Amino acid sequence: EVPLQHSGGGSVQAGGSLRLTCKARIYTYCMAWFRQAPGKDREEVATINGVFTTTYAASVKGRFTISRDNTKRALFLQMNALEPEDSATYYCAVASDSFTQCWSEAHYDSWGRGTQVTVSS
Repeated sequence: EVPLQHSGGGSVQAGGSLRLTCKARIYTYCMAWFRQAPGKDREEVATINGVFTTTYAASVKGRFTISRDNTKRALFLQMNALEPEDSATYYCAVASDSFTQCWSEAHYDSWGRGTQVTVSS
C-alpha cells in the first residue's frame, strides 16, 4: 500500500481527455502532479496550494487544470486536448510541510506509484 492512490490513467487518441485522481491520507498544503516519459527527466506539471492557488508548466497551461477537494483530501488533474507528447507516467505528490511556494520539486516528500497516460496520434 502507498500513501497516495492514483486513478484515471489510460490510453486516448490525440485531442482526447483524461481526468486523473489522487487521494492523500492527510491534508497537505502543497499538492502537485509530475510526469516522466521513458528516457526523459521528470517534469513538474502543475501545483496547487491549500487555498487553491495554482501553477502550471508552460507545456500544459490552457489544456490541463489542477484542482483539489480538501474535505476528501483529493487531487485532480483534468487533461484536455491531449497530445502524444503528453504520454508519460503521471505522479501525484504532496509536501508534508507548508511552503510559501509550491512549485519546487524539492518540497515534495510523498509520491504515488504513478499512473500511465498514453496518447496516440
